[in-house]
Parts: sequence; structure tokens; C-alpha cells
Amino acid sequence: MYRVVVAGSGIALPERVVTNTELSQKVDTSDDWITERTGIRQRHVAAEGEYTSDLAARAGTAALEDAGLTPDDIDLIIVATATPDLTFPATAAIVQQKMGVRQGAAFDLQAVCTGFVYALSTAEKFLACGQHRNALVIGAETFSRILDWEDRRTCVLFGDGAGAFVLQAQTAEEAGDRGVLASHLRCDGRMVDLLYVDGGPSTTGTAGHLRMEGNKVFREAVGRISAAMVETMKEANLPFSDVDWFVPHQANQRIIGGVVKKLDLNIDKVVSTIAHHGNTSAASIPLAFHAARQDGRIKKDDLVLIEGMGGGLTWGAALFRF
Repeated sequence: MYRVVVAGSGIALPERVVTNTELSQKVDTSDDWITERTGIRQRHVAAEGEYTSDLAARAGTAALEDAGLTPDDIDLIIVATATPDLTFPATAAIVQQKMGVRQGAAFDLQAVCTGFVYALSTAEKFLACGQHRNALVIGAETFSRILDWEDRRTCVLFGDGAGAFVLQAQTAEEAGDRGVLASHLRCDGRMVDLLYVDGGPSTTGTAGHLRMEGNKVFREAVGRISAAMVETMKEANLPFSDVDWFVPHQANQRIIGGVVKKLDLNIDKVVSTIAHHGNTSAASIPLAFHAARQDGRIKKDDLVLIEGMGGGLTWGAALFRF
């Protein structure tokens, strides 16, 4: 068995930034209302003709450069997304083509906002057994395409973007203490109606719009996310005090605060970028992680705990030493 190390990261964001003030001119809301309830101040929105695969390929290319690898080194691509370019083929196949990767496997994974945690855990299993050597794990979304821009409860929350990790299988001697240490994934399909899109190829033949019971999702989020984090730390046999950085899914600042309070975490160790990006679903964790790397907070050998919860309901957490 190999150790699976995060060898690089990269991001991509659309150029267009939509502020709360701009949104308040379109729907009945205000900057104060959005900021107070969510912590969001702005979000990036994809341009016409800018697709999920474009953002994913840009983030993937940046992650490759960061890892010092080339497209010829990648033999597995997993794209976590709820907003694929097409019903099929997989967005991962399109990303493979756009990046010039000519070998290996490529597929999409759909767990909505928990997608990146699911994808990282899945890729780790492929690499740990030696089946693949270098994987590109990408969270990419263009949620602006499935928002009802007249529904102030949802349209103010989400943004577009992509983030990527390069995962590499290394021997124990090569990896040292670094690598993915544990993960914990869960789903409860009894709550599919709390967060969903009211369209699909088999039901309506349309893309549909995002619908959410926000208060109910909030009530479920803190407890379920906290439990996943606890189970992940138990699996790794490490205390929370050992964690250098908590990088949560950037859904709502109040949810992040609720988890911090419930687990008595150090707020100074929490990475939050929600004010700048909004909720970018599967892209939010790698976007936040990379931001903390760029500003010097996250360094090599730091212990990082990530978590997320999304439609399904899905939720999970993963722990790795960077």
C-alpha cells in the first residue's frame, strides 16, 4: 500500500465579480441582510460561454504546475461537480481533452457540496492500492446556471469557481508523515427534498433550478458535520488539538461558527473565504485551501482537516498532512 500525498493545488475563478449591492438591485435584498445571515459579500459568476470544464481545466493546469508535473504524469482525473457541461460525456473527459492528458481514467463524481471530500477519498483508494500513480482531483461548479435569480433565498448564496489537488502515490519512505490519514463519508437519502434541483434528464428534460429548505439544512448541518469530523479524527487516532488548519466547506459563516462552537475548536485555525467566493459547492474546499496556502497560513507538513455537507443529504470529512 502507498501513502497518498497532496502534491499540489490550483484554482480558477471567473473574472466577473457580483457584489451584494449589485444583487440588491435585482432582488429584494441588501448587503446588510446577506452579510449578516451568511457572511457572503461577493461571488464570482461565469461569463457566457465559460463552462465548468473551462474552470476545471484551468485549476487542474495550475495544480500540475504547482506539483511540478505535466499532463503526461496524470493517469486519473476525478471531477466533483453538480453542474456538468453536458449530461454526458463526463466533464472529466472534457477536462482530460482540454488539458492534453492522453492516458488513464476520467470520471465525474456527484455529491454536491460534499463532492470534493468524496472525490479526494475515492482517489486516495485508487492510488493507495497502486492502481494509479498521479490523480487530479477537481471540484468545479457553475452554479449560476441553475439558480433562480428571482429567489433571494438561494441566488445570493452561490458562486462559480474551481479548485484542484494533485494526489500522488508515494512509498512510506518518500512520503514520511505526509498523506491522507483518514476520511469519513455519509449520506441520508431520506432528506433529498431539503436541497435539490427541480429538473433532470429523466424527470423534466430540463436543467431545472436549485431549491433549498435553508432553515432545515442549517439544523442538520452542524450536528452531522461535527460527527463526521469526530469520526475522522478517531480513525486517525489523533486529537483535534493536533490539527493545524480546519478548511470547511464554505456554505454559510453561521454553519462554520456552529461547528467551531460545538467542537470547541480554535477559531484562529479556521480558514474562511466565504466572504469573497460565496458557496461554490464542490469547489469551495480547494479554493479555501489554496487561498490559505497563498497567504502563507498553510505550510508543508501542516495537518489539515476538511469537511462538507450537501444535497442528498451527503456529508463527510477527511484528514491529511500536507
